[in-house]
Amino acid sequence: MKKTIFTTPILSFVLRQISNLIMFLSGWRVKGKLPNIPKYVLIGAPHTSNWDFVLFLGAIFYLKVDVRYMGKAELFRFPYGWFFYYCGGVPVDRKKSTGLVEQMIEAANKADKFILTIAPEGTRHKVTEWKSGFHRIAKGANIPIVMAKVDSIKKTLHVGEIFHPTENMDADMVQIQEAFKGFVGINPKKKYITLER
Repeated sequence: MKKTIFTTPILSFVLRQISNLIMFLSGWRVKGKLPNIPKYVLIGAPHTSNWDFVLFLGAIFYLKVDVRYMGKAELFRFPYGWFFYYCGGVPVDRKKSTGLVEQMIEAANKADKFILTIAPEGTRHKVTEWKSGFHRIAKGANIPIVMAKVDSIKKTLHVGEIFHPTENMDADMVQIQEAFKGFVGINPKKKYITLER
């Protein structure tokens, strides 16, 4: 497996120390741990601010995991493509006959280790329900979903809860969203609303 920003020995150590210091000074902490399994989809919510990305990076370095994210294929072309690969990116070609979900399932099946990070709301703005792509990827690749819950009130990111997707996606989505109920993002005004079903 190619080195990424999360696995390059000296650089990852330095970035981990910096991110840990920033997390400490800002008062944020990570509670829990990620499962020691090679493949899963890691979902983070509520996603309400651009600062979520900074919090996410801090948590990833703190937890010492090598994660992947989806990016449009154009980003991975010469001359800067190497950088996005190095940061854990997986290119998605929207022009292909196979869709985004199918491309991620294929990437997961080909890899020995594959931790894909997704914000299930799909936007920082207030939404009434989540996008189902993360569930379809996990189910198609036969891998679990792991949750990362943002609690801005206590400045804590709770990680580690595992959910195994079933054939009943609608019921699963309700159950997963219920697990995030009561958690408030960095920008509370953009908190998502869970639909009653």
